[in-house]
Amino acid sequence: MPKYVYRFEEGNKDQKDLLGGKGANLAEMNKLGLPVPPGFTITTDACRAYLKDNKVPEEMTVQVTKALREVEDAVGRQLGAADDPLLVSVRSGAKFSMPGMMETVLNVGLNDKSVEGLAKIANNDRFAWDSYRRLIQMFGKTVQDIDGDLFSDALDNMKKIRGVKLDTDLNTSDLKELTAQFKEIVATETGKPFPQEPRVQLDMAIEAVFRSWNSERAQIYRRRERIPHNLGTAVNIVTMVFGNMGDDSGTGVSFTRDPSTGRPGVYGDILMNAQGEDVVAGIRNTETLKDLERHDKKSYDELIEIMRRLETHYQDMCDLEFTIERGKLWMLQVRVGKRTAAAAFRIATQLVDEGLITTDEALTRVTGEQLQNLMFPMFDDASKPQPFTKGMPASPGAAVGKIVFDNDAAEASANAGVPCILVRRETNPDDLRGMVAAAGVLTSRGGKTSHAAVVARGMGKTAVVGAETIVVDQAARTMTVGDQVLEEGTEISIDGGTGEIFLGAVPVKDSPVTTYLAQGLDAGLAAADNDDDKDLIRSVDRIMTHADRVRKLLVRTNADTPTDTQRALEFGAEGIGLCRTEHMFLGDRRPYVERLILSPEGSKERQDALDALEPLQKGDFKEMLKIMDGKHMTVRLIDPPLHEFLPDLVTLEVKDAVTRAKGETPSEADLHMLAAVRRMHEANPMLGLRGVRLGIYLPGLFKMQMRALVEAACELKADGMDPQPEIMVPLIGSIRELQIVRDEAEDVIKTTQEKFGVKFDIPVGCMIELPRAAMTAETIAKEADFFSFGTNDLTQTTWGFSRDDVEGVFFPQYIEAGIFGVSPFESIDTHGVGRVVAEGVKRGRSTKPEMPMGVCGEHGGDPISIHFFHRVGLNYVSCSPFRVPVARLEAGRAAVEEKAWDDSATDGLDKTA
Repeated sequence: MPKYVYRFEEGNKDQKDLLGGKGANLAEMNKLGLPVPPGFTITTDACRAYLKDNKVPEEMTVQVTKALREVEDAVGRQLGAADDPLLVSVRSGAKFSMPGMMETVLNVGLNDKSVEGLAKIANNDRFAWDSYRRLIQMFGKTVQDIDGDLFSDALDNMKKIRGVKLDTDLNTSDLKELTAQFKEIVATETGKPFPQEPRVQLDMAIEAVFRSWNSERAQIYRRRERIPHNLGTAVNIVTMVFGNMGDDSGTGVSFTRDPSTGRPGVYGDILMNAQGEDVVAGIRNTETLKDLERHDKKSYDELIEIMRRLETHYQDMCDLEFTIERGKLWMLQVRVGKRTAAAAFRIATQLVDEGLITTDEALTRVTGEQLQNLMFPMFDDASKPQPFTKGMPASPGAAVGKIVFDNDAAEASANAGVPCILVRRETNPDDLRGMVAAAGVLTSRGGKTSHAAVVARGMGKTAVVGAETIVVDQAARTMTVGDQVLEEGTEISIDGGTGEIFLGAVPVKDSPVTTYLAQGLDAGLAAADNDDDKDLIRSVDRIMTHADRVRKLLVRTNADTPTDTQRALEFGAEGIGLCRTEHMFLGDRRPYVERLILSPEGSKERQDALDALEPLQKGDFKEMLKIMDGKHMTVRLIDPPLHEFLPDLVTLEVKDAVTRAKGETPSEADLHMLAAVRRMHEANPMLGLRGVRLGIYLPGLFKMQMRALVEAACELKADGMDPQPEIMVPLIGSIRELQIVRDEAEDVIKTTQEKFGVKFDIPVGCMIELPRAAMTAETIAKEADFFSFGTNDLTQTTWGFSRDDVEGVFFPQYIEAGIFGVSPFESIDTHGVGRVVAEGVKRGRSTKPEMPMGVCGEHGGDPISIHFFHRVGLNYVSCSPFRVPVARLEAGRAAVEEKAWDDSATDGLDKTA
């Protein structure tokens, strides 16, 4: 019989695949002897079995019964007993933390009889009925799919009628009446009464957690965080302990360091006389963790000791949930805490200084995505106006956008290319779509551990929470501060580092981290506005310096202009891995290429076009080689689909038809152009006359480019500089194609160097962007000095689709259906395209073991792809200038994390695809 249920005594923190993060960590705390309520975990295997067969495995039901009875024996109470009831919480817990994305149900086991028993043993009628109304509310929304606003509106209406502000101001009679209203909502919405049988409640809640794995918000979150869809979630059944039993009870969330800044200290939120969901939901504004010392010093001191012990044990910042029941502290969760990008870098170096981790480990605690977040612009203090209100800084950054009040408005704004700020009273998991679409999040309720704060930090999204002066009217779609009413569409700016909120768009400037990366440590420190930013700059510098020291992959850039070249060099690029020459022929140079393509072979028009282009091309190359003095510059010979340089066929045909319809005769020039474009028209330009094929079809084109490059290099060489150009032939499919171009290249190199009286090596290599090239790489390597894998085209040709034609058409459905976990153009398909790359590397190196090989597609700047390229043995990655620092960091992380190639660890695509 498969083992689907584990008691907390049976697990440990290393079993996250099976027990999920929450279950594994509950087991670990139990193992450490910390006060954990008795309970058990239903495994992710059970969830996958349920999702596969759409029913609970019978063996699981038997094992749940056995584990439940063991818990009942341990606490001396039975689930839902009328006189002395055991109540449990049912919580999700996937391998990777997904804050607020899946379901939780508290107080399972309460019914019309056991609520009376709970009141007696607690000697607190109000507490019992408060717990019962919470169960019906959570169960109705989570398990029975009832609109949660129906319950919230009834609660708000009750408070309004009674003239009170807080839930805690309602008395026992009020809560009994509210419970009756909640039960009526359930009966009306489902056609059935609220279930009274405790075990039925438990079984339904477990199924609801399983189902929540595939909820829309959970899938959106996983796609964003690149969490595989096939992991499933565990379910944790935990004995209820109550934070709402009076003023000597409470609940809270704490961090061993500040998750926003990384500062050591006492951080967290508490609510006295409340249950845990109240804290994360942001329904009531919280007190700080330090306030607990005033309410209950004994529990506070015990919690501080546990926090220190857990941080030492996990060797990282921890995020804890706890409940105090009548002065007794209980630990409900621990996990390695989500943190802002700035906090991640600061904490990593702090832990090194404290002797808890090594510098190598510190490098694994930060990511390229976090570094990129730190490079985003920030508000310019010099021009910052006075804030019109302020909230709590929850997730740093500068966000400017138009106010929106719901998911649909946020997505519509984002789709229209207009940045927006999602404004809510408080967010809940259903708001995830809007949070993803928005530039920032602003709430009027909640603290630093509210749903909005935790999720925004995890996403690297700017957030300000708990702005109590703001009144949000969802129905009227307005946000009011004092007598100032802001309607949807009003532009505001929010500062997630200070909590300040401004009217209008506040100007932005480079972040000090960007200044540091471009200009060095001293410049970065000078640009920092405060000691916190200076501390951050030093932390980033330490980690980047270590990454550069340990990485094996070189980092080059994709650059087509002197400006991009200079920017990339400032960011630490070690050469140019891809100079796209077709980009140099657009704008006012395009007519020359058009004339070149359309003119007859050997004609004066074609030669005139080549003669006009050559000095322009030479000037571009010379300027870029000068900037990259002493560093490799790989120049890809022109690789345009012809439609990029030719007039549109439909436009020409319409013009011809209109002219004839008027009874006029088209001009000779128009007729010639129409005939030429018809002759050159391609049904699928992506697979047509481009790359090496164009160079062979149009004699003289490649030769002109190569002569321009070699002459530019020779002139710089004669001036005492050290240009290192490389000629790269695109879209090679056979060795003969490369031989033809290489022969021409060698002739140009020899002739030109003799003319200038200089001699230096100019390698001639090729792009591997067709599956045939990868599969015959051992042959092609005989004629190539280097390989550069063009993973954009390799993805297109391996999958058989054109990126421009399909990305906006069916990709959303493919991601929704789980065929893609993430676009294969965003992160390399390691299971398919990656294997083609790996095979190309292996075959090419079988001919030339020391052959330099790199990648120049957009994947060269993607963190997950970089780790893959490290494992398959490439020498360098090439990426856009802004992503050079990210690639440097990830290349260092890849070296530290080096292990056997396990494509399941990084595969963003379904294995069956």
